[in-house]
Amino acid sequence: MKHRKIIEKMSLEEKIALCSGKSFWETQEFPEYGIKSLFLADGPHGLRKQVGESDHLGLNASIATTCFPTASAVAATWDVELIREMGDAIGKEAVKEDINIVLGPGVNMKRNPLCGRNFEYFSEDPFLSGKIGSAWIKGVQSNGVGTSLKHFALNNQELKRMSTDVLVDERALMEYYLPAFEIAVKESEPTSVMCAYNKIEGTYCSDNKRLIWDILREEWGFDGAVITDWGAMNDRIEAFKAGLDLEMPGSKGRFDKEVKKAVENGLLDERYIDQAVDNLLTLIDRTTKGNKNAITEDLHNKNHQLARKVAAAGGVLLRNQNKILPLEKKSQITVIGELAKTPRYQGNGSSLVSPTKLSNLLDGISEYTETSKFASGYSLKDIENEDLIKEAVEIAKSSKTVVLCVGLTDIYESEGFDREHMGIPKNQAKLIEAVAEVNENIIVIIVGGSAIEMPWAEKVQAILHMQLSGQAGGLAAADLIFGNENPSGKLTETYPFRYEDVVSSTYFNKNPKQGAYFESMYCGYRYFETAKVPVRYPFGFGLSYTEFKYSNLQVKKSGLYDVEVTANVENVGEFDGAEVVQLYVAAATGGVYRPSKELKGFAKVQLEKGESKQVRFNLDKRSFAVYDQDKKDWIVEEGIYALQIGASIKNVRLEKHIELEGEKPVRKNCSTWYYSLSGIPSKKDFVTIYHNYEDYVPQVKGTYDMTSSIKEMKETSLICKIMYKAMEKIIAKNNGGKVDYTNPGFRMLMDSASDNPMKSMPLFSPDSMSLNVAEFFVEAANGHMIKGIKKLTKKNK
Repeated sequence: MKHRKIIEKMSLEEKIALCSGKSFWETQEFPEYGIKSLFLADGPHGLRKQVGESDHLGLNASIATTCFPTASAVAATWDVELIREMGDAIGKEAVKEDINIVLGPGVNMKRNPLCGRNFEYFSEDPFLSGKIGSAWIKGVQSNGVGTSLKHFALNNQELKRMSTDVLVDERALMEYYLPAFEIAVKESEPTSVMCAYNKIEGTYCSDNKRLIWDILREEWGFDGAVITDWGAMNDRIEAFKAGLDLEMPGSKGRFDKEVKKAVENGLLDERYIDQAVDNLLTLIDRTTKGNKNAITEDLHNKNHQLARKVAAAGGVLLRNQNKILPLEKKSQITVIGELAKTPRYQGNGSSLVSPTKLSNLLDGISEYTETSKFASGYSLKDIENEDLIKEAVEIAKSSKTVVLCVGLTDIYESEGFDREHMGIPKNQAKLIEAVAEVNENIIVIIVGGSAIEMPWAEKVQAILHMQLSGQAGGLAAADLIFGNENPSGKLTETYPFRYEDVVSSTYFNKNPKQGAYFESMYCGYRYFETAKVPVRYPFGFGLSYTEFKYSNLQVKKSGLYDVEVTANVENVGEFDGAEVVQLYVAAATGGVYRPSKELKGFAKVQLEKGESKQVRFNLDKRSFAVYDQDKKDWIVEEGIYALQIGASIKNVRLEKHIELEGEKPVRKNCSTWYYSLSGIPSKKDFVTIYHNYEDYVPQVKGTYDMTSSIKEMKETSLICKIMYKAMEKIIAKNNGGKVDYTNPGFRMLMDSASDNPMKSMPLFSPDSMSLNVAEFFVEAANGHMIKGIKKLTKKNK
C-alpha cells in the first residue's frame, strides 16, 4: 500500500467513514492525517457545480460554466486532438471552480436508439468510443484534476435503470460492451471509474467482484478508485469485497455500523477497507494538483469560441441536393422553426449545464445576413397548431430559400426515461410536409442527441444535423451553412429508415427489470451491415462541400499480427476541408459468428484544396481477435482478412487482403440465427450462446422487497398509491405547479423518484424517508401492516 503510515494511524471507524461521501458532492476530510476533502461535479460536456441545494438530476441551479456540445456531437467530430483540447478546457474550468473530479465521460454503447441518455454517450462502436473517451480524459487530467469513467457497465436503458438485471453472453460482453472502457483505462488512466446502477446476471454493479476486481483491476491493471453512481450502492460489505472504494453521495453513516460489525465478526477482512482507503488517498493525491495561476481571466470567452469550433466540427451534412449549400453571404433567407429561436443545445438531467453565454440559430445567421422573415411554425410542446403552420406556409411561399429548424425536444429524450419512438414531434413533421409543398429550396437543421426517423428526407434539399451542439451551436450551424466552415462531421451511429428495422425493437424494454440481450454483439452497424438491412444513413457517413480521392493502399506485416496500413487522401474539390478516413477489418475465416466488418482505425485529415496527405494505421492482435470464453482469452482465427479504407462503412474506397496464422476456425455450435441474422432473435436462440434462465416474473402483493418501487407497488397497494399521488403533488409544486407528464422536468423527476428501488430512497431523501419508512411501505404493500408499523417505530437506521 502506498499510504500505509497514514492508514495505520486511522481507527476502523475513520477508515469506514472515509469510504462514504460527506455530502452530496464532497468526500470526507481528516485534517489530522492531512486528508483533504474532494469536490466532485457532473460534467461530460461542461461543469455542473452546485453550491446551494444539491441534486443528481440537474433540477437545482448550478454556477455558470461553458456548455460544450454533448457526447453525441463531440463524437461526430472524430477528432481526438480537438476532443483533447475540449477536455483540457473543461479541466481548466474545474481548477477555476475548485472541482477535483469531473464525472465523465460516459462510454456506454448505444445498444438501442430509444435509450433516453444516448445523447450523453459517444457511439454504437466501442473502438471509436474508447479512443474519444481517452482523448477527453487526457485533456481534463492534464490540469491536475480527475475524471470518472462511467457507467461501468451495461447501462443501456433508463427505464428501471436502478434495478434492471442485464443478461448478456460472454462474447458480447468482452467484444462489444467492455472494450470502450478497456481502451480508456489502458490509454488514459482515468483517476476513477463509476459503477452503474443496474445488475449484471443478478449481481448489482456495485457488488460485482468479477466486473470490478477481476476484469477492471486484475485484467486491465486499473489502479485508481472505483466509486458508485449516485445512490448505486447495494450491499456495502459485498462492495468492499468486490473492490469498490467510495459510496456517493454520503448516506449519513447508514452502512457504517454494519460494516464495522462485519469486520469485528470476521465476515469482512479489514484489509479490504484498508485497500479502499489507500485507493482514495491516491485519488486525493492525483486530483488536488490544479494550478489556479495557470487560469487566465478570458477563460470563458476562449472556451465559448472553442465550443463553437467543436460544434462546427461535429455538424454532419446528410443531404445537399444541387449543392444548395453553402449559401451565399448576404443572401435573403427565411427561417422557420421555434428551435431556431429557443435552442435545444444540451440534454436534460445530471449533465445539465448553466451556460456562460447562449447563442441561437438566428444569432448565428445574423452574423452573415439579415433574416428576411421568421415564423415559429410549431410550439415546443407537441400540440398541433394550424395557425402556426399556416403562417409558416405563407411566408415560405414567397421565399427563395427556407432554413427550417426541427428536432427532438426535452420531453422526447432525457435522462430518467427512454424515448417512445424514433420520430420527431408530430407537429414538426407536419410542418415539414406543409412547407415542402410550397417551397423547393428547404434546408433542414436538425437538433437532437440521438438517431431519428426521417421519412421526409427526400422532400428537402439539404439536411444538416447539429446534434446537441452546446451554447455556441447556433453560431456553428451558421458557420457551416454559409461556408465559413466546411462540414466534416460523420455519424457515429446508424440511422435506420424506421425503428422496426432495429434488431432489438420488438423486445427492448418489454421486460424492463430483466434485459436479455438476445442480439449478442449485433448492435448498430454490426447488425445492419451483417444482415444486409438497408439504412437511411450508415455509420461513418457525412458529406462535405469538397471531394476526396483515396489511393495507394499499402499493407506491411512486421510481426505475427502487427500490421501497418497506409493510404493517400487528396482533396480534389473546390474547398479546403477535412476528411475522416476509416479503416474496417472484415474477417473471412468461416469460423465463429462475428460482424461482417468492424471499425479498427480512423484519422481526421485536414486538407487544403489540391493537397494530399498519407494516413497511417497500426493494427495488432486485438484488431483481428475474438474472445474465446473456454480459454478466457483472445484468439485470432487463421484465414483471410480484408482491410478496407473508406469514407463510411458503406463507402469503401480501397481494399486489400491479408492472410493470418492462428487458431483453426471452428463454427460454433449454437442457434443458426447468429450466423444468418434472419428474422428476430428469441430466448430460444439466446440460451444457445448464454445458458438457460428463468424469466423475471413481475412482483405482486406478498413478494415485494426493497428492490421494489412505489410505482410498482401502487398497483396493488392503496397506501403506496396514496404515496405516489403525494409525490406527484410535491414534485409538481416545483415544476410548473401542476401534474404534467408533458413537462420534461416533472416527468424526469417523477419517473426517477417513483421508480427508485425502496433501498435507494433514503440516499436521495434522507430527511423525508429513512430506511425505516422505506421498509414500512414494503411491508404495508405486502399486506403486513402491523409488521410495517413495527419497522416504523424501531430506532431509525
